[in-house]
Amino acid sequence: MSSKRADYGIDAPKIIRFYFLCGIILLCVGFSLPFAKFIHFKRLIIEIILIVFGFISVLIAALRYNYSINGKLSHRDRLINFIPWKGDERVLDIGTGRGLMMIGAAKKIIGGIATGIDVWNDDDLSGNDIENARVNVLRESVSHKTVIKHDDARKLSFPDASFDIVFSNNSLHCIEDKSGRKKACKEIIRVLKPGGIAIISDFKFMDEYTSSFQKDGHQVNSKGKYWLQTFPPMSIIEVRKV
Repeated sequence: MSSKRADYGIDAPKIIRFYFLCGIILLCVGFSLPFAKFIHFKRLIIEIILIVFGFISVLIAALRYNYSINGKLSHRDRLINFIPWKGDERVLDIGTGRGLMMIGAAKKIIGGIATGIDVWNDDDLSGNDIENARVNVLRESVSHKTVIKHDDARKLSFPDASFDIVFSNNSLHCIEDKSGRKKACKEIIRVLKPGGIAIISDFKFMDEYTSSFQKDGHQVNSKGKYWLQTFPPMSIIEVRKV
């Protein structure tokens, strides 16, 4: 099994299918309108609108799919490289899915351990279940350095100050209510050791996360927004527990 390539799935597969199907329908309708009985100018405007929106929808689907296949691996490495690794860190990956960040962190440590937690929602990732995460761990030969468990980011089961590093990549936005996301931010700080680092990357609610960490007195550094390298464009913040 370790000889096979790890499969980290397709992000938000239902959204990709929705954009693709809507785009195809709009394009088909748009190109068929010349056969309809419209006033010429009105027909032209409708055709242009349908074709443009159809093209945009298909493009969004294609960009999302490409990011899931190629881009998120590069983004994973980008997040990993923000950490000055020593090799003995205890790492937590919140919203691990099929193990992308957890496995990346495990490859950087020798005496430490990388723990991945999730609730494994099918809407967030194709094949999103704990068994597929375990398969990827075996394929990447890091089973001796990883722990995978079902856990809720809003109420983590770990003791205070359990981890040196916490990652959350494209996951906190899946918590639908603002109060829940705030609880998740507080839990991240609770399980971090003093001086520990959290790397948070997401495509929305980043100002909300930043405000939550700063109000509690922790250092937050923006690592920028990656407009061309990620899709949807994602921002990154580094949080250091004081």
